[in-house]
Parts: sequence; structure tokens; C-alpha cells
Amino acid sequence: MRYGKAPSGLQYAVRRDNSAVAYCAISIKCGTRDEAGYHGGIAHFVEHTLFKGTSRKSAAVINSYLDRLGGELNAYTTKEEIVLHATVLKEDLGKAAKLLFEIATDAIFPEKELETEKSVVIDEISSYKDSPADDIYDRFEQMLFEDHPLSGLILGTAASVRKIGHDEVMRFVRDKFIPSRMAFTVVADLDEGEMEKLALRLSARFFDGRPQKEAPPLENVPLNSRPFDKSVNKRNHQANCIMGSCAPSLYDRPGRIAAVLLANILGGPASNSRLNAVLREKHGLVYGVECSYTPYRDSGIMAISFGCDRENLDRCLKLIDREIARIQEKALSEPALRAARKQLLGQLAISGDNGETQCLSMGKSLLAFGRVTADEETRELLYSVTAEDIMNTARSIFAPGCISRLVYL
Repeated sequence: MRYGKAPSGLQYAVRRDNSAVAYCAISIKCGTRDEAGYHGGIAHFVEHTLFKGTSRKSAAVINSYLDRLGGELNAYTTKEEIVLHATVLKEDLGKAAKLLFEIATDAIFPEKELETEKSVVIDEISSYKDSPADDIYDRFEQMLFEDHPLSGLILGTAASVRKIGHDEVMRFVRDKFIPSRMAFTVVADLDEGEMEKLALRLSARFFDGRPQKEAPPLENVPLNSRPFDKSVNKRNHQANCIMGSCAPSLYDRPGRIAAVLLANILGGPASNSRLNAVLREKHGLVYGVECSYTPYRDSGIMAISFGCDRENLDRCLKLIDREIARIQEKALSEPALRAARKQLLGQLAISGDNGETQCLSMGKSLLAFGRVTADEETRELLYSVTAEDIMNTARSIFAPGCISRLVYL
């Protein structure tokens, strides 16, 4: 793998992979948390409307450009990123990469297309209301991070999206889409030197000679989270519940690694995770239960979520409290810790075997740390976590009086 920085400030990373398929992405350090001074949901709305035309290509041409090659073009928005990515046959990598750069630097956002896309986004917002498992997480995060930039809803609200106009979209892109806040990543079965030349060539073509504003430093914002316990009558068939607390940030490396391992032990995707083993496999109370951990640059969130029959809610909560207490009060044995490490490393290896996952992960790593974390470094970090670290992390995150809870009934 090779990575570096172009004269424009754009970071890049390229990796050779034995596949007929190539993956490329442009990641921009700009998300929902960066919407101060704009209407809520503008980052996500911009992501949707970037594909609606450039000065050289219409929306119809963009939408069919990679389809005709058998490829795919997509994008997504998070609290801290907007990511554009493409998948094509390796011989078409240059075409896909050029299209991504054109969209990211030359989108014109036609008025008519903006109005059409508002209806699409508002429909997406409405669909979340019919999916309590998705909606409850967004609302929980909004409440947990109240009065903090991380509290914003990624989709915004129907009212805020309706107010977004062409001039506001253009201003947002001018302010945020700066090469020094961008990363270009590629995973393909091609010579890494040639892929690096492609990255530098595209950076020069689309950025050199243009006036570039200096990206202001990104500031961390103090978080003063106040625990809450709230129930909302949604008249759903099931009760949906989410509970959790603030967690280590992206830059708290020891805390972050311990939190990743803790979340996987408690409620990871495997059937032997503690909460899944008790709530689903042993007692049959839930279809699924999850413990998720998401780190941000100045905070993080760890949350346990599940859905169950209303009459089983209290029993589920008691069982969850019991499992949390177990991990807080008794350190894992050395064999159990070895097994937990190996399980997580296996999951990461299987996930990382996908070229698209590699490509997107490389972009995230570049934006966060200015480099791509090697697999061996990840392994060393995991093996540096002790049983006491996991126990202390559980005590900190799930401390009495610190846990918040939201229930949809």
C-alpha cells in the first residue's frame, strides 16, 4: 500500500488487491456536525444532489455513466463525513475516479433537481418514522448529545430540508469541500505506482490553479451530557429500547480499543455475545440485541438496543443490567480474553477481505489520523488491552447515574 499527500493538500492511499473489481472513493471531512449556520440536514442533502449535474454532464449522464460499464456509483453521509464511492471493473478505474472528482468539484445543483430531490429526502425522513428500530437510535443520540454539534439528525427534518436553497448548497460546498479535508482511496489489482500517479494526476487536474481557501482547524467541543430516562408512546406492536452513555473518542486510543472489544463481547454480531446468548438464545425474549460503539473526534457513544414484546421489557432490562454488572465486577479470565481478541480479529479480517470495505476504511483512517493503520498495528493494539481495561471501561461507560434510556412503546 502507498499513501501520501498531493500538493493541493488532498490525501490519498492506494492498495493492490487480487480482484477483477476496482474500488475508489473520495471522503470529505464534513458531516452533520458541521452544519452550524446552515439548515439541518444540508450535508445529507448535498450528498444526494451532488449527482444532479456538473457543468459538463447532466444528471441523466452521471446516473448512467458507470451503469453502462456494469459499475456502481454511490454515496453516504455520517456525522463527520460525506463519502462518494464507485465500483467498476479494474480497466475502468480511471473513468470512475475522474467522475468522482468531477462530481466533488464541479456540481452545479440545478434548481429543478433540488426541488425534486427534496421530495425524495422528505420521503426518506418519513420512512424512518415507520422503522422504530432506526428512528429510536437517531432520537437517542440527539438527546444524549443535546446542545452539541453531534446532536443534529443526519437527515434533518422535513421543515429544515424544505428551506434549503441553491445558494445555501453552493456556499456549503465552497466552505467544506476543500482538498485539505479530502482523501482519495483506491483498492484495485493494478500497479500501486500507477494508481498513485492517477491520484496525483487527478488532484492536479481538478485542484491545481484554482484558488484554495485554507481549511480552518477543526475544534473539539466540550460535551455536557445529562442522563435521561424517557418513554414515548408510539403505539407500536413491539417495545423498542435503547440505553447507553457517552464513550471514548476517536483519539482516545487506549479507551477506544477497549470500548471496541467491550461492545463486541457484550452485543457483537456473533451468537455467543453475552446479551445475545442470554436474551435470545437462552430465554427467547428478543429477535436480536446489539451493543454498538461509535467514536467521534471529541466523544463517542456506546448503546445497547433491542426490541421485544411489551410484557417482556422489564425482564430484558434486568437481564441486561445483570450482564453489565458481571463484566464490571469480574475481570475476564485469560482464556476468555484470548478468545474475545481472536473473535474480533477474525471478524475484522473477514470484513476487511471486501475491497469496498478496505477502500472506505482507508479514507476514514486518512481523514482521522493522516495515515492508514496497518493490520499488524491493529493486532498489537488489541493484544495490548487487558481484562482490567475492559472491566474499567464497562465501569466508566455504564456507571450508575450515567446511563440514559429511551423506550418506544
